[in-house]
Amino acid sequence: MTATPTLARDHAHDLLRRMLLIRRFEERSAELYMQGKIRGFLHLSIGQEAVAVGALAAVAAEDRIVAAYREHAHALARGVPPAAVMAEMFGKANGCSRGRGGSMHLFDVAHGIYGGNAIVAGGLPLAVGLALADALQTRPHVTICFFGDGAVAEGEFHESLNLAALWKLPVLFLCENNLYAMGTSLVRHQAMPIIHRKAAGYAMESTVVDGMDVLAVEAAVRLAVELVRGMRVPCLLEARTYRFRAHSMYDPELYRPKEEVERWRTRDPLATFPALLREWGLVGDDEIRQLEAAVAAEVEEAVAAAEAGPWEPVEDLCRDVLTPPAGAAP
Repeated sequence: MTATPTLARDHAHDLLRRMLLIRRFEERSAELYMQGKIRGFLHLSIGQEAVAVGALAAVAAEDRIVAAYREHAHALARGVPPAAVMAEMFGKANGCSRGRGGSMHLFDVAHGIYGGNAIVAGGLPLAVGLALADALQTRPHVTICFFGDGAVAEGEFHESLNLAALWKLPVLFLCENNLYAMGTSLVRHQAMPIIHRKAAGYAMESTVVDGMDVLAVEAAVRLAVELVRGMRVPCLLEARTYRFRAHSMYDPELYRPKEEVERWRTRDPLATFPALLREWGLVGDDEIRQLEAAVAAEVEEAVAAAEAGPWEPVEDLCRDVLTPPAGAAP
């Protein structure tokens, strides 16, 4: 962990609380999925919490967030209420996308979340579009675009970096490199597996950070955002992280050795960060127990809100899908 003796106690507790909330929320989601209450696809970011929490601690409230389909962590770290996220997972009308998006399509403009995107690399062009709008209207915002290492194999990755660099757009491209594109190892699908070096082909600044270290991620993103906001140019940041669970709930996970997973588990941010805070005297065991209890209660309140939430009325199912004929009632 990065030594940061000036870390404020309140900020340390907030970082830990957000990571705990994401972990416990997703663990509960897995249980609900097995019970058939959450359906469709479910991609968990257990192990990767430090990236979302560290990154979003370093951006402004007005900055925009675009994510991929493993985006529960980003929504929760950004402050979307857990009840709204869980209701969306249930497909209920009180969800943040009114129950229409589910796990892979969380959307909340009020919190600057411009969608999880199920199409691999699909969020990158959207981020470029948001940044272009900001550039044309001279707004000081930055768009942070999260994507996985699998996205760098898509044409949209290269097209998006090229246009962002060519037009000098304020985008931070943040790759959450967990080493596997679904079940394919990075070194098996990329001739150049060092992702941040790909930015050189577009004359773009780039760097790499330990994605298991929440403080290192926060510091790296803060510097990158300062560059993007101040110079009005894009930047690529590669966060090296690891998911402890399978690609999705349907994945039998036959493609990586158990020894590798266990080796990465020794760097679990939910173990190493509390240990560091204890060492610095910023948290005690009683405080951690209180945080755990508060988070557990918050998750259960979210589940209750999702259980009690209404389904969208059948008569509304075509709303926002088809344009009504001229003169028709809305």
